Parts: sequence; structure tokens; C-alpha cells
Amino acid sequence: MAGDMRVLMIAQSPIAGDSRILREATALADAGHTIHIIGRDVPEGFAIGSGITVESVSRSSGLRAGGGGLSVGHGRRGPKVLAKRFGRWLLLPEHRNRTEKQWRMDATAAVAASGPFDVVHAHDFNTLELAAEFAERWQAVLVYDSHELWFDRALPGRPTPLWRARGRRFEAELAAKARVVFTVSDGIAARLRDRGLADVRVIRNTFPRPDFIPTPLDHPEGLLYAGRVGAGRDLPTVVGAARQLAPFKTVLMGSVDPNYRLDLGTVEVVPERSIDEVDETLRSYGISLVTLTNTCENHRLALPNKLFHAVRAGVPVVAADLPELRSVVTAHDLGTLYQPGNPTSLANAVRALIDSYSTYTAGIRAAADELNWEHDAETLVTAYAELTNTRATA
Repeated sequence: MAGDMRVLMIAQSPIAGDSRILREATALADAGHTIHIIGRDVPEGFAIGSGITVESVSRSSGLRAGGGGLSVGHGRRGPKVLAKRFGRWLLLPEHRNRTEKQWRMDATAAVAASGPFDVVHAHDFNTLELAAEFAERWQAVLVYDSHELWFDRALPGRPTPLWRARGRRFEAELAAKARVVFTVSDGIAARLRDRGLADVRVIRNTFPRPDFIPTPLDHPEGLLYAGRVGAGRDLPTVVGAARQLAPFKTVLMGSVDPNYRLDLGTVEVVPERSIDEVDETLRSYGISLVTLTNTCENHRLALPNKLFHAVRAGVPVVAADLPELRSVVTAHDLGTLYQPGNPTSLANAVRALIDSYSTYTAGIRAAADELNWEHDAETLVTAYAELTNTRATA
């Protein structure tokens, strides 16, 4: 088949808030492909752009704590609360798997009714089995987009080593059917290649370059963490460092996980904002926090969105000293590093950045020439052009 292709993207994430999926769909539509996305929690009337349609399949919101759960800065104790938490700890892995399986079952009819397509693009492992089934049924090309090292994530609930081991094998078996595999970092790409996947390409979670970046501050005014406030982000370390750095200001900006408890101390929490508003807020403080716990291989190989948001804003970072983050931060002089879980290390990294602030502002602004979505989108568009050519000569 010659010409551009009809592409089905499948994702269990809330589409309206998934910047990677939105950017990929837009880049492919701009290249002439027609995109249909089946995801979840799509707001009424939500639209992305010309050549892109979106369909929603709902999903259970999961186990809930009684009484509205725990909020940041406030806790509840007692035997009943502890028993409930222990029960959730035991049940969460099974519940999570059932919920994802139920979504796939519910989405099957929508996928069948929407096709056939030339390409089925699976976003993350929890859609890969469904995508592979329909790619085979339609004789379509399968593409796998691994946003995380799926079976090496830090997950709440009891340990599940057998589930993880079986899952890695099953993922490799299914992903081997894909013509191309995308992922978010060189480290995760290497792991996937080690598991037998031949064509793995990196599309980082970068941001489009802004039209204009204002002159940086002469001296930073504070620290800003812009992202989800919840477990795994090493936020207790941020709070501990904030006490050592006071009166230097530390702010967390983002939505708060309903069951997350954190004693804030001097740290302020403000609501999440739009991308452009985050840019402005980052520039007003002058330092971006890119924090993660050192609790799983996925974190050690991750490149969080907030790193690239800081590049877009032209604001240097204090980042967790984890292998993939260290590689990018040091290669481009984006900022300083701290040891996860160590508040004193974080406070010292902030002081070191302040002492060489002009060096790091220059580094992060120079890095914008490479670390941007326009650069990463080329990898995606080029891969799809190869798929188009392959189908044309088949």
C-alpha cells in the first residue's frame, strides 16, 4: 500500500493529560497519517487537532481508602486504619491486574468497531496484548511504545517477584512481533535490547521549544518541584532539605495523590498549572527539582518529563543522582546532582548550583538545541516513513 497510513493508538492512560501520546499523535498527523486514539477518561468534546480522533473507554478508579483517604500534611491512625492499609497492601497487585484486564476486555469492542487499520500502536505493556491481537487480525503493523520499564517499576502493595519475571518474558514475546519499539531513554532501550528486541528507538519526553526564553535571573529565588505530589518522588527528602535551606523557598506544584501523606514543614503546595504557566513559575524561582527515589530499575533508568520542562524553561536543575539522569545532566551541564533519600546531599546540591548559577543557566539553555520535541519527533516520523515504504513494496 502506497501513501500515508491509518493508525490506531491504544492507551490505558487518561489521554487528555498524557503529553507523550498527544505529541506523538500530532506529529504523525502533521506528517500526513490519520490517527484514532482509544484511551480512557477523555473529557466531553476533547479534541487534539486535524486528522486525529479520540475515543474513551472508562476504567475503575481502584481501591479507595475510607473517609476520603489521607491528604498531604494530615494523617489518621488507629488499629482500624492500620488493618485497612494492610488489606490494601495485600490486595493491590491483584486488583491492579484485574482492573487493567477489565479495561482491555471493555475496549475490545471499541477496537474491533474502529478498524481495520494499517498500524496498531500500543502505548505501554497493559495494551500490548490487545494491540498484538488486532494487528494480527487486520494484518497490520504492530508498534510498541514502552513509556516505562514496565515490570521493573516501584508499585504499591505486596512484592510480586514471580509476576514480574513472567511479565518480562511475556512482554518480550509480544514485543518481538512489533516492527519497531519506542521507549523514553537509552537505559531502558538497552534493557529491552538485552531481552531480545532488535529495533528499539529512543523518543524522549521532551517539550517543544518556546518561541522566546527570557533572560535568566542573576540569582535564584527558590526551588520548584512541578509534578505529581505522591509516592516515589522522594518528596520527604525535599522537605528535609527545605528545613536546612530555609529561608530559601521550596514549593511543590501539582496534583496530590489522595492517599499520600507528607509532613510539609516549611514547604508550600500549590495547584498544578498549564505548561506555559509552569514555564513562567519555574523562571520566577530559578531552580527546578527533578526528584525520584532509588527504589526500582525503572527509576534508575528514567528521564522524567520535568527534566525536559526545565530545559524548555531555561532553568537549571537539581536532580536525583540516578544513572540515566546523571548521564544527561552531566553531559549538558544542566545542574547538580544529589543522593536520593539524603536531605543534606540535596541541600548541598542546591548550594553548589547557586554558587555556579550562571554556568548552569548557560548549559541548560545551550542544551535546548538538542533536548527538544522537534528533535525527538523526527525519530518517530522517520520510523513511520519506513513503515509506509515497507508496506508500499510489500
